[in-house]
Amino acid sequence: MMPHYCCLLPYVAASFLLHSVPSRSYEIIESDDMFRSFRCPAFLLFDTAAYLSDMTIELPCHCKPETEKSVVWYYQRNMGNKKTRVLTDFNGTVQLDVSNVRGKSDILFRFSIRMFSLIVFKAQIEDSGNYMCGSQDGHFFYGYNVDIQDSKKAYVAFRDQQGHPQPDLTSKYFVSFTTFWEWTVCDRCDVRGEQRRIGLCYVNSSYLNPRFRSKQIDVTSCGSEAVPSKFRKKLSTRRPEIIVRSCTSPCHKAKKGILGAVTTLYHNIMKLKDYIPFISKVPTQLHTHPIGSKLNIACPGAKPEHAVAWDRDKDRLYRTEYIIGINKSMRVYIDHGNHLNFRSVQYNDRGIYYCWLEGKMKAGFKLAVQKNPVRRRHFEDPESVFAMKTIGICFVIFALIFILIHCMKCCCLNLNHLLPC
Repeated sequence: MMPHYCCLLPYVAASFLLHSVPSRSYEIIESDDMFRSFRCPAFLLFDTAAYLSDMTIELPCHCKPETEKSVVWYYQRNMGNKKTRVLTDFNGTVQLDVSNVRGKSDILFRFSIRMFSLIVFKAQIEDSGNYMCGSQDGHFFYGYNVDIQDSKKAYVAFRDQQGHPQPDLTSKYFVSFTTFWEWTVCDRCDVRGEQRRIGLCYVNSSYLNPRFRSKQIDVTSCGSEAVPSKFRKKLSTRRPEIIVRSCTSPCHKAKKGILGAVTTLYHNIMKLKDYIPFISKVPTQLHTHPIGSKLNIACPGAKPEHAVAWDRDKDRLYRTEYIIGINKSMRVYIDHGNHLNFRSVQYNDRGIYYCWLEGKMKAGFKLAVQKNPVRRRHFEDPESVFAMKTIGICFVIFALIFILIHCMKCCCLNLNHLLPC
């Protein structure tokens, strides 16, 4: 009988260990339960939020009644405006293909709703205003006052060139200052790179509208509706800021021990392929563009707030030389949305352009330039239709003038005895 008890010993030991370990209860919380911790205010208030243009913003609906299974998002340019736009499909589940979104398109084509949150892609200055989530019958649960500040007018300072941020704008009734975000990561590795720091305009005053609340008392963004209209003329001269400085960062951090030595050796061997001309560093796409036309290249997966850098073959395109606004006559420049722009493509622009994303080389674009192909006009072309319409209208006008002149001449001849010509 002893062997039978021996077979039971593992199960007894396992049972003892299970009972000796402190018991932990795990609970799966559904997404709808998070709204129970947020009580909707009895009087609709607006949370203030500021962003730089061309950024993607997300506005969560923090509270809603448990009986509501979907939300409807409303947009209003300012308080008291009778024109209110509805941004929803009344199901709270709008999906959008982000790859086809264009910054200059209407907001109705640049928003998406996911898990009751409103997402606006490539926000523009015209998107500033009040956003409210509510029900289909017009009951509002939560609101935001969004201020989109223009990145094209941003003040740019280079730390390496002893550049300094803007001084505070002090008045009797308010103080305007810049609130900076954290520095981005170094946009390149193993070579000299750059870092950016975005700063947005804020104002501190005791005369702000209390209906628009922020994390700090008496502080809001310069374009917020909480700012009295008398202050906005002086605040219009205040611009967002972008600070740039140099940096260095290794591509791979060295680890201690044998594993670290093996990893370092492996990465050093992989660097040898950069010196082989027929082996591409990263996936490269061929793009043929006509000469003399505009071109805009975007790094795959990059957003305006990310750290992005551009290289042409072995040349580094640093922001200190190529950022927009340094020289208005620049033909090739990098905008604040991290895009590489060509005002007019020339033959000497041919080459491979590499983009770095968050400190790692992401993709390559091989640019080929060609002349505009000779194409014959057809009657169905819009230019041909416009030309024919213009010629036809002009012919009718001149014909009417010719007939009118002859009619007047005949009248003068027939009535010569009454009205001498």
